[in-house]
Amino acid sequence: VQVVESGGGSVQAGGCLTLSCVVSGVTHSIGWFRQTPGKEREAVAAMFTNGTTTYYVDSVKGRFTISQDGSKNTLYLRMNSLKPEDTALYYCAVASEPRIGMSMFAEQRYKYWGQGTQVTVSS
Repeated sequence: VQVVESGGGSVQAGGCLTLSCVVSGVTHSIGWFRQTPGKEREAVAAMFTNGTTTYYVDSVKGRFTISQDGSKNTLYLRMNSLKPEDTALYYCAVASEPRIGMSMFAEQRYKYWGQGTQVTVSS
């Protein structure tokens, strides 16, 4: 499975960006994570690729939307009302098998990771 993110950039606070993640291979669930220097990587959003249920951490609820296209080969993270604290390197992560009992936000759930795409929000 190959995972390639794109769509990062620099925006002002209040602006929006959409990150894309192109995946080759079988997917079961996907997650978006982010990391800033000196901090641990944190989950942002996740979903099962065979359903519509989505999961968000509290800090992005109502602002970010995770979705996929009809082919399920491209996944998105729409980010609205961006804040300076959203500045980070964003990663797309893919699990190709069920991980029963494991949190959708657990890094260990996801075997395949992209290289990351930088998002910078200025005040």
